[in-house]
Amino acid sequence: MAVDAQATDTHPDAEADADVIVTDDLTKIFEGRGGRVRAVEHLSLRVRRGEIFGLLGPNGAGKTTTVGMLTTRVIPTRGRALVGGIDVVARPATAKQVIGVVPQTNTLDRSLDVAENLYFHGRYFGMGAREAHDRVRGLLEQFRLADRATAGVDELSGGMAQRLMVARAIMHDPDVLFLDEPTSGLDPQSRLALWDVIGELHRRGQTIVLTTHYMEEADQLCERVAIIDHGRLLALDTPEALKKSIGADTEVRIHASGDLEALARELEQVPGVDSARVVDGTVYAYLRAGGATLPEIITHADRKGFALQDVGVKETTLETVFIDLTGRELRE
Repeated sequence: MAVDAQATDTHPDAEADADVIVTDDLTKIFEGRGGRVRAVEHLSLRVRRGEIFGLLGPNGAGKTTTVGMLTTRVIPTRGRALVGGIDVVARPATAKQVIGVVPQTNTLDRSLDVAENLYFHGRYFGMGAREAHDRVRGLLEQFRLADRATAGVDELSGGMAQRLMVARAIMHDPDVLFLDEPTSGLDPQSRLALWDVIGELHRRGQTIVLTTHYMEEADQLCERVAIIDHGRLLALDTPEALKKSIGADTEVRIHASGDLEALARELEQVPGVDSARVVDGTVYAYLRAGGATLPEIITHADRKGFALQDVGVKETTLETVFIDLTGRELRE
């Protein structure tokens, strides 16, 4: 499991460097009446040009603060960050030209219609009127919003509004698109539709940084994932490599009465059970391929006098990796 992300000096010409984002010891400490809060600590990583890079962790892990620093909205306490070869602290105005941001909250201008939200964004970034109009037409078609061009943004569904915010964020053709919890609050159908949009942008070569607490989202979309908790980078690798690092192919979750720690120790004695642990009142047992079967586990627990209430089986996921790293579940 590779936290392979030590940054070194990068050439200022982003086109000459495969790494479009470089952070080195990036740290943010918030000072308040409640004391010092270390939102992000010593974050060093690289994001390659053209990849979808995921920041996975529970709410409060430091994902949004990280994106805030990379997009000039939050000033780091220390460390540095380069996006497109530009130091985001030393040259924030220049950095804004090469980034597109879709925040967690809806920031569409309700005084403008759908097309105008795109058009004026382009004009703000220095596009000429004709170029902006042409770009708007193309984006409305690409994001399946052409029939809503003159509609007010308050008439859009949640999924449509989110697609419009993504379209607006790439209106000026940024080097990097930041999506901060882009599907939070969307219904399953709208979430899948947005996944399709993200996949299409990726196929066109767009670099995307995606923050999420949805395991399946990071697994499905991201080429590499950084798992973050309490402001610290815990692991960084491809989803497949992270899951393989667990050393198990199947996860069994057991709800039972009695001494759960004792049950976990007993299950570890079953041949083919790689390990077992108690997390948030649930026993997790990890099975190797061709090892113990579910009936064998249930029978063993029953013989040892444990009353099982519910048993579930699933393949190893990124949540399994998070539990292995932190000893707790990945929750919203």
